[in-house]
Amino acid sequence: MTSTNKIVLITGGSRGLGKEMALRFAQKGLDVIITYQSKVAEAHEVVQQIEALGQKAAALHLNVGESKSFDAFFAQLSTILNTQFHRDKIDFLVNNAGIGIHASFAETTEEQFNALLNIHFKGGFFMAQKALPLLNDGGGIVNISTGLARFSFPGYAAYASMKGAIETLTKYQAKELGVRGIRVNVVAPGAIETDFGGGAVRDNAALNANIASATALSRVGLPEDIGGVVAFLCTEDARWINAQRIEVSGGMML
Repeated sequence: MTSTNKIVLITGGSRGLGKEMALRFAQKGLDVIITYQSKVAEAHEVVQQIEALGQKAAALHLNVGESKSFDAFFAQLSTILNTQFHRDKIDFLVNNAGIGIHASFAETTEEQFNALLNIHFKGGFFMAQKALPLLNDGGGIVNISTGLARFSFPGYAAYASMKGAIETLTKYQAKELGVRGIRVNVVAPGAIETDFGGGAVRDNAALNANIASATALSRVGLPEDIGGVVAFLCTEDARWINAQRIEVSGGMML
């Protein structure tokens, strides 16, 4: 029997924000495919949690920093869609996978710059491009940015610049893909307590307190503050939201 559930592909879904997004999508009745780079056990645990919520799920290996691997990845995805989901296309793509590198502008190396470029901008750009043949008309793309594209903290010049590029790209994607009814939006989290960037926001009490003091709601964000917003953007209730940047930061640096 063919599933009528919509399917979302989330890059970097084994932990942190991606995991929370995956679970929120499942709670909304979508089937979920996540990617992971190294956390295979964690990825399969997320799959089990999604299945426990009554939805179909799968986890595929992907390094978003290696765009030359995308053709093989989407060939594998196509096979999984047919054999496991009895479908030939996905409905939504969430470009979430990423890394954090903290380095001042003066000390950022070309190696660090290229790593951030390949993962956050080039990876996101070509991930969406290669997904187009497998993306249903009327579907959507959500790109994950950062509050750091609006305000600045020293040490994130390269990282935030890549996210700024993704925010500009989002508008062009929305413009060009609108003919297919595909909506493209940006979610920009503020500082979140995860293991991202070595877990600094979560584990450094002084940094955590500093961020909380700069936030209108007087605390640092949690993964569960973000996932539901991303999932909402891929529902019928959000059908008229397009080319928008939604910052989910509790009101940082107002």
